[in-house]
Amino acid sequence: MRSRNLIALALIPFAIAACGSSNKSSTSGSSGGGGGTVNGAGSTFAAPIYQQWGSALKGQGVTVNYQPVGSGAGVAQFAAGTVDFGASDPALTPPDRATIKKGEAVQIPMAFGAITVSYNLSGVKKGLKLDGATIADIFLGKIKKWNDPAIAKLNPGVKLPGDAITVVHRSDESGTTKGFTGFLAAYSKEWSSKVGSDKTVKWPTGTGAKGNDGVAAGVKQQKGAVGYVEEAYALQNNFTTAAVKNKSGKYVEPTLASTTAAGKGVKIPKDLGISIIDSPEPSAYPISSQTFVIVYKDLCKGGLDKGKAAAVKGFIDYGLGEGQSVLGQLQYAKLPAPLLSKAQAASNSLTCNGSPVTG
Repeated sequence: MRSRNLIALALIPFAIAACGSSNKSSTSGSSGGGGGTVNGAGSTFAAPIYQQWGSALKGQGVTVNYQPVGSGAGVAQFAAGTVDFGASDPALTPPDRATIKKGEAVQIPMAFGAITVSYNLSGVKKGLKLDGATIADIFLGKIKKWNDPAIAKLNPGVKLPGDAITVVHRSDESGTTKGFTGFLAAYSKEWSSKVGSDKTVKWPTGTGAKGNDGVAAGVKQQKGAVGYVEEAYALQNNFTTAAVKNKSGKYVEPTLASTTAAGKGVKIPKDLGISIIDSPEPSAYPISSQTFVIVYKDLCKGGLDKGKAAAVKGFIDYGLGEGQSVLGQLQYAKLPAPLLSKAQAASNSLTCNGSPVTG
């Protein structure tokens, strides 16, 4: 209950702040101590994290103005120079990097979270067992009723109602969508060939909604609905969530422990563009995702003044320092030590016109 209350506190004021925010990146950052306003946009998956960190940083003179517009729009706004940092759940692709013109972009992993399969089904408790192939068939529109034999086979002894299934999916460019569809593509050849995996796809069925919050609202409002939302949004709405079969053959519910397990032993490429979807760890929740902050390696050549550069680096350093300790309150997982060390090194490598960033 305490976690749910903290999540609600993080999400509600966040939405109010975002409505009044400007798309333009201010270049009048303060000069001392990394204070001032930091403008970011992107991942709705990470929105509760950045709201929580922003609340903590207010006491240090930093205002975090973050717009939860989706990972795709966040990368686009960063490339257009209208925000100081972008936020994306999937790593940057070569086409993404081609749009970023003011220098080398650095992607810094900040946290892990779970993408839940949330359902609104009267009389059915949390933990309905689903595997990748069955979830794919639901989102392909092939499984139309909750008492379909394919679902019943995975849940012996569970009394399933004959309610029609209403699929709710994202309508915007979404890192959550890329992670979710990537998982489905790994377990369904039909999904892989007909739909594929990306930040936006041509959905075979269902109703679209913008943001994790939009999908959550759609699931909450419709009896028989199913959608995919980050765990913080599922907890805030008191959703029932599925236990999903992982690569080791175990049905695992989305929890802080199972999301943390998904990051164990993750391979870390040179550009830090990790992916923790479908982890081989036996205790891992399989639809887990990372989230990144994207900045220019040389912040000032990317368009920031010295004070704003210090504020942006201060925000990143807080997230990779004290900020890691509050992630669990929102049901996000800390970065494992090897990855955290490399993320901190990436932050320490940031410069302003070739010199170290100082506040």
